[in-house]
Amino acid sequence: MNKLTKYITGSIEEMKKVTWPTKKETYSYTLLVIGISLAVAVFLGALDYIFSFGVELIIK
Repeated sequence: MNKLTKYITGSIEEMKKVTWPTKKETYSYTLLVIGISLAVAVFLGALDYIFSFGVELIIK
Protein backbone atom coordinates (compact mmCIF):
# COMPACT_ATOMS: atom_id res chain seq x y z
CA MET A 1 0.00 0.00 0.00
CA ASN A 2 2.93 2.30 0.72
CA LYS A 3 4.20 2.00 -2.88
CA LEU A 4 0.77 2.91 -4.24
CA THR A 5 0.59 6.00 -2.03
CA LYS A 6 4.09 7.07 -3.15
CA TYR A 7 3.13 6.54 -6.78
CA ILE A 8 -0.04 8.62 -6.52
CA THR A 9 1.72 11.37 -4.56
CA GLY A 10 4.55 11.45 -7.11
CA SER A 11 2.09 11.58 -9.98
CA ILE A 12 0.24 14.52 -8.43
CA GLU A 13 3.53 16.37 -7.88
CA GLU A 14 4.59 15.81 -11.49
CA MET A 15 1.20 16.95 -12.82
CA LYS A 16 1.67 20.25 -10.97
CA LYS A 17 4.91 20.82 -12.94
CA VAL A 18 3.21 20.42 -16.32
CA THR A 19 2.72 23.58 -18.37
CA TRP A 20 -0.53 23.15 -20.25
CA PRO A 21 -1.06 24.90 -23.59
CA THR A 22 -3.37 27.89 -23.75
CA LYS A 23 -6.61 27.82 -25.73
CA LYS A 24 -4.96 29.86 -28.47
CA GLU A 25 -2.03 27.44 -28.72
CA THR A 26 -4.36 24.44 -28.75
CA TYR A 27 -6.44 26.01 -31.51
CA SER A 28 -3.34 26.85 -33.56
CA TYR A 29 -1.85 23.38 -33.17
CA THR A 30 -5.16 21.75 -34.04
CA LEU A 31 -5.41 23.78 -37.26
CA LEU A 32 -1.79 22.95 -38.05
CA VAL A 33 -2.40 19.22 -37.64
CA ILE A 34 -5.55 19.38 -39.79
CA GLY A 35 -3.72 21.37 -42.47
CA ILE A 36 -0.75 19.01 -42.58
CA SER A 37 -3.07 15.99 -42.64
CA LEU A 38 -4.98 17.42 -45.59
CA ALA A 39 -1.75 18.26 -47.43
CA VAL A 40 -0.42 14.73 -46.92
CA ALA A 41 -3.76 13.26 -48.06
CA VAL A 42 -3.71 15.36 -51.24
CA PHE A 43 -0.07 14.44 -51.90
CA LEU A 44 -0.68 10.73 -51.42
CA GLY A 45 -3.87 10.91 -53.49
CA ALA A 46 -1.94 12.57 -56.31
CA LEU A 47 0.77 9.89 -56.14
CA ASP A 48 -1.88 7.18 -56.20
CA TYR A 49 -3.51 8.75 -59.24
CA ILE A 50 -0.19 9.09 -61.07
CA PHE A 51 0.90 5.53 -60.31
CA SER A 52 -2.47 4.04 -61.24
CA PHE A 53 -2.44 6.04 -64.49
CA GLY A 54 1.08 4.75 -65.21
CA VAL A 55 0.10 1.16 -64.51
CA GLU A 56 -2.91 1.51 -66.82
CA LEU A 57 -0.64 2.76 -69.60
CA ILE A 58 1.71 -0.19 -69.12
CA ILE A 59 -1.10 -2.75 -69.00
CA LYS A 60 -2.99 -1.47 -72.05
